[in-house]
Amino acid sequence: MQMNDTRDIKADPAIVWAALLDPEVLKACIPGCQEMTGSPEEGFEAVVVQKVGPVKATFKGAVSVSDIVPGESCTISGEGKGGAAGFAKGGAKVALAPTAEGTQLSYEVEAHVGGKLAQLGSRLIDGFARKMADQFFERFQNVVEGEDDTEAPPEVAEVKKSWLKRLVSS
Repeated sequence: MQMNDTRDIKADPAIVWAALLDPEVLKACIPGCQEMTGSPEEGFEAVVVQKVGPVKATFKGAVSVSDIVPGESCTISGEGKGGAAGFAKGGAKVALAPTAEGTQLSYEVEAHVGGKLAQLGSRLIDGFARKMADQFFERFQNVVEGEDDTEAPPEVAEVKKSWLKRLVSS
């Protein structure tokens, strides 16, 4: 499954870049993420709980950041094992470009699944993957722009406040 899209974020590219590599921000933005530890240099470990159709699983896996061009682009890759449910792996090539109103974030996502998940059919998996990517980048945009929290999930609103406070004080 492959897809790509762009988002216009009302924030300076340096702020968007910092958020893209922050484990707290990533944890809040990944739907179902229970735990995220590590650093961009050494990689991240994550635990994500997801339900795809009738299959619910806890995925434990690693996320790495490669092909880093500071402030401009990187590739975020991950692989998670969900026990009997199977596995999921994929990556996103993310590029940032300054615009008059902030930053244009563009991404190309590729995802693969195996095991019971693969038996669900490509239409269901593709729809789920598209929904996950949309939710991630919508949450990410919300955290970075620091806008109204009324419609943000609680974990996003909480991280937004602490992340922006850390960014301003550094």
